[in-house]
Amino acid sequence: MIAASVPRHELHCHLDGSVRPGTVADLARHQGIALTAPVERLVTAPASCGSLTRFLTYIDLPLRVLQTPDALHRAARELVEDWSADGVVYGEARFAPQLHGHRGMTQDEAVQAVSEGLAAGRQGTGVRTGLLLCCLRHQTPEESLAVAETALRHRDKVAGLDLAGDERLHPATPHRAAFDLAHAAGLPCTVHAGEAAGADSMWEAIDVLGARRIGHGVRCAREHALRERLRRDGIALEMCPTSNVLTGAVSSLQAHPAARLLADGLAVTISTDARTTSGTTLSQEFDRLRAAAGWTAEQERFAQDHAAAAAFAP
Repeated sequence: MIAASVPRHELHCHLDGSVRPGTVADLARHQGIALTAPVERLVTAPASCGSLTRFLTYIDLPLRVLQTPDALHRAARELVEDWSADGVVYGEARFAPQLHGHRGMTQDEAVQAVSEGLAAGRQGTGVRTGLLLCCLRHQTPEESLAVAETALRHRDKVAGLDLAGDERLHPATPHRAAFDLAHAAGLPCTVHAGEAAGADSMWEAIDVLGARRIGHGVRCAREHALRERLRRDGIALEMCPTSNVLTGAVSSLQAHPAARLLADGLAVTISTDARTTSGTTLSQEFDRLRAAAGWTAEQERFAQDHAAAAAFAP
């Protein structure tokens, strides 16, 4: 086990994929949404998931119930409480505010609700938090620009900008204006890349969108020049081992490149991606890496040091 004195940091955690199953069921009941199966089966991807496309379907129901400020506030507060129970001292929650307007909630109201929920969690637990807003690859450049503008209107609450989605189907370059706006305002950026697609998506994230961190990035293990660039520029990798297996980005935990990349001097960090969808916690991620890939306490400590150094919030 990692020493209790080593503080844990989680950098890659989607709010809509981390809602407690019981909370999803409770919100659905109060909103008159009928569940077609036991809630756990609807919100947690099975071991046989196999693709990012299928993995994302398990977030549909949580998204459906997170369409009010009260629901977002509750989900954010409970996430911080779950971090605290998991030994996390700093966590970054990310979400796409543009996906929460089906009942008329604005992006500003969504950001306010999540921010206040995180604050309530901080007050109750002492866990420090950061909030990231997600642009989405399948949406238009104008929609991404609107998300970046929302982030800047709430610069006191928002710690960073992200681009999420399937890079195999949707390139990053069309969203450059949103990230240029963030850079001009000094807002740090991370980009999902090297998960569903290869190294080219990571080069694009770095050279076109100016990513300071890469979400997942498992495909860099295959390209020496890219690894050198990541090492030289200190670009952190937000790796999520269980999720990477569920989405088919890697074949197994034993084959996950995190240990190899860490030994190669890259800033590897470990996160859950989506605690409920992936059916995991940060403690379980390290337990699984230890059991499947022989991770040591020293490797865990290095990954935590990298995560602390790469955090977007002060």
